[in-house]
Amino acid sequence: MKTAIILHGMPDKENYFNSKADSQSNCHWLPWLQQQLNLHGILSQTPEMPEPYNPDYEKWKKVFEQFILDEDTVLIGHSCGAGFIVKYLSEQNIKVGKVVLVAPWINSEREDNITMFENLVIDENLINKTSRVTIFSSSNDDQAIKNSIDILKNTIKGTMVLEFKNYGHFCLGDMKTREFPELLNEILK
Repeated sequence: MKTAIILHGMPDKENYFNSKADSQSNCHWLPWLQQQLNLHGILSQTPEMPEPYNPDYEKWKKVFEQFILDEDTVLIGHSCGAGFIVKYLSEQNIKVGKVVLVAPWINSEREDNITMFENLVIDENLINKTSRVTIFSSSNDDQAIKNSIDILKNTIKGTMVLEFKNYGHFCLGDMKTREFPELLNEILK
């Protein structure tokens, strides 16, 4: 059975505790994508990761490993969620289906207390653990994201980068819509 796991990114703490804001697994384009994949026969999950405003790799890993990962599993990550996928696959000896990284962030130059990517060693042959690695990049995203994308595309052999104009950080506020047909089409290829 084809499956997909869609991982959200890292909100700021104020947004996370805002009772009027969507939960991280239900924000931006994530619920739309999950529904579309389900309609295409791909059982999709958008887990709520623990304390996403202060992501901890080991805590996220415990949640993530509750899912079965195999060659029929598509992994989609946004921002910090994409960085988590890179770190996880770099450390594991498993093979999954496609990997799509939307505005991936690997904390390459932040000076804060985020430890998610400490000791990150990116597997340059990560493409051998998947059928395809695709990165979604926007012309007007933050420099930290652009730097992360440069690191990933220069390290992971065979990575394909799709560039978009003025999608910001691929958030609802930047895109002005919850629909993301370009991402759906890439997953369904």
